[in-house]
Amino acid sequence: VAGGLATLLHDAVMTPAEAVKQRLQMFNSPYKGVLHCIRAVRKVEGTRAFYRSYTTQLTMNVPFQAIHVMTYEFMQEQLNPCHHYNPSSHVISGALAGATAAAATTPLDVCKTLLNTQENLKLGTLGRKSRRLSGMANALRTVYQIGGLPAYFKGVQARVIYQMPSTAICWSVYEFFKYFITKQQQQAWPHSS
Repeated sequence: VAGGLATLLHDAVMTPAEAVKQRLQMFNSPYKGVLHCIRAVRKVEGTRAFYRSYTTQLTMNVPFQAIHVMTYEFMQEQLNPCHHYNPSSHVISGALAGATAAAATTPLDVCKTLLNTQENLKLGTLGRKSRRLSGMANALRTVYQIGGLPAYFKGVQARVIYQMPSTAICWSVYEFFKYFITKQQQQAWPHSS
């Protein structure tokens, strides 16, 4: 429950930030900066434009986290079955967990990016009446129309390369503090172990 609520709140804040970031990163972006982007998008498309990919973000984050944690735990069973503090096993397991989760959820990330950026050049080539895209099902169909199955994995290498060090560091720091705090508690209360 706590993890689910944390994801809801995290994505409520980060989805608009991601939408702005992606619009600024677009080739020939019409925006001069963050505030200009926020004002222009709100004026032309309304505040809802910042949350257009919110459900997609949630749809992506739930399987990402599930795959991420399951892969980490599986790798720990393989590399560190006694569950001792072992920095190298935490780094390797964390990196592989992030890579696996990133690769598996790339199709959802591609759809989220299309929803956030509303790339009119691509949407216009499909002969659509509306150049506005909304909803995950619509995004999934549009990505397939644009580039077939390979389009779902556009940018997978960059996503994996980004996630590997990030998740390796996160798990390593988590495991270090878990070890450190446990060690401190054992020293403070030697008879409780």
